[in-house]
Parts: sequence; C-alpha cells; structure tokens
Amino acid sequence: MTLPRTARIAILVPCYNEALTIASIVRDFNACLPHAQVYVFDNNSTDGTAQVAREAGAIVRNVPAQGKGSVVRRMFADIEADAYVMVDGDDTYDASVAPQLVERLLAEGLDMVVGNRVSTEQAAYRPGHRFGNAMLTGFVSFIFGRTFTDILSGYRVFSRRYVKSFAAHSAGFEIETELTVHSLELRMPVAEVSTIYKSRPEGSVSKLNTYRDGFRILGTIFRLFKSERPLAFYSIFATISALLSVILAEPIVKTYLQTGLVPRLPTATLCASLMLFGVILLVCGIILDAVTKGRIEQKRFAYLAQPGPSLDSDA
Repeated sequence: MTLPRTARIAILVPCYNEALTIASIVRDFNACLPHAQVYVFDNNSTDGTAQVAREAGAIVRNVPAQGKGSVVRRMFADIEADAYVMVDGDDTYDASVAPQLVERLLAEGLDMVVGNRVSTEQAAYRPGHRFGNAMLTGFVSFIFGRTFTDILSGYRVFSRRYVKSFAAHSAGFEIETELTVHSLELRMPVAEVSTIYKSRPEGSVSKLNTYRDGFRILGTIFRLFKSERPLAFYSIFATISALLSVILAEPIVKTYLQTGLVPRLPTATLCASLMLFGVILLVCGIILDAVTKGRIEQKRFAYLAQPGPSLDSDA
C-alpha cells in the first residue's frame, strides 16, 4: 500500500544548535517522503542551524521562546497538513521508517503513532536514560492507565485532529509526556512502532539534562495528575488527613470513654481540624472532577471538529 499524493504530509523538526545534523535529516526525509514538506523550527540556534537547513531545502521558521515545548506549540499552530511527522533534529532516528508510520496512521485511522526506540548502542541510549524513561513511563501508566513503552520518544506521527486539539502547556522536554497524556485523556486510537535509535554523530551534543529535565518531567506528571484526575489526587490527601485524625484521636477517645474527660484539648482540636481538612479536600476533588469532565468534553468537541485521518483522503 502506498501513500496518496493528495495527502498533505508535514515533517516537523524542532532544532537548537544542530548544524552538524540538520542537513542530513532534511535530505533523508525528503528521500523517504518525497511529497512531504520539511519544516525546521529553529529555537535561537547560534551555530548556523537555520542557514544549513535552508540550504538543504527545508522551510525554516524561527521560534524566539526557548524550549522544545514552545517550539511544538508554534509548529502545531502554524502548519496545516493531514499528517504530521515530528522528529528531533539530532539525527538519531531512522528516516526510512517514516513512510511506515504515516501509512499506519492513515490506513488504520489513528491519531498518533509513536516510534518506540530500540538500540544496542550504549552511547545512543545510556542506562540512566533507559531507567528514567522506564520509571516515568511506569508512573504515567499507573496514573492514566494504558500507555506506551516509550513516552519520551521524539519520533511521532500525528493526525490533524490530534494537532488541532492539543493545547500545549509545557515549555521544555516534558512536552512528550503531555503529548502522551493528551491521547490517553481523549482515548484516541494510537499505536507504537519499533524503530532503530542511533547514537549522535561525533561532535553533536545532547541538550537533555538527565536530572534537571527528569525532575521537570516528573513534575509535569504530578501536575497532569492533579489537573486531569483531581478526584483521585485530592482523595489521596483527604484519606491521609482523615487517617492521621483517627490515629491521633484514638487515645483521646479511649480516655474520654473511661473518665469522661478530654485531657489533651490541643490534640483534640488538631484531630477535628485534620478531619475537617480532609473533608474540604474531598469536596474540592469532587468539584474539580466535574469541572475537568466539562473541559475534556470541550477538548473532545475540538478534536471531533477536524476530519479524521484516512488513506483515501482527497484533502
């Protein structure tokens, strides 16, 4: 099965100081998807990335707001297409898999296909990154249910209705987590395809800071848990508060039943306050859960307002 020429396919490449690799990426994707247009979104590079990309045949856009999340937000807002291939600008992903990813998206009517990174090169996928990815993926799976095996992959294909319903909030590398949660939140049809993950060319330096960005991603998961699952989030703290109240109140109640006296009034006051605080947290969770459901419905309407992906599309 071949891709129709009428399908508008956009290759989106977020870049920051990738002059050593960007030309190769533009050439490879032009060769693999000759009817697609390559867009390079340069994020304040100081090494001439934009000029190299332009000379290689890409359309170059500049994004002043620093951070990958800011770039993705701009890419999704500016570009019109039926299928969007997003790939990092470090030349670590296999361009030859792109037609397969796009074809699967269109043929099966999916909204996102993620390139699951597979690598035997130690330098390409360091043990610390593997562990961090597995840990963060586990957190997302526990909180949001069904998920992917590689939530931090920078190689993805999106449908138009995914792109135009995604309200990006993240500024940095945590954007991949937000992309994943958006698909799970709206219960979109998605898939994952294994793809070779290569090491960076000599002289190319990763912009990812293992600990700093890892904690930012973890913070994003926590924030999304609070905003997308408020009843579960607030119920946890309501339960902890109520349990503390009961534990602290147990000896006071026993003494009262035996003597009719309340000898530790400050502790009794604390117990009552903790229980009241737990009730307030639970009420907040119930109210915010209703608000969140309404917000998700609005996202769903925005999602449904766009035509679904189709291999037979004449768009």
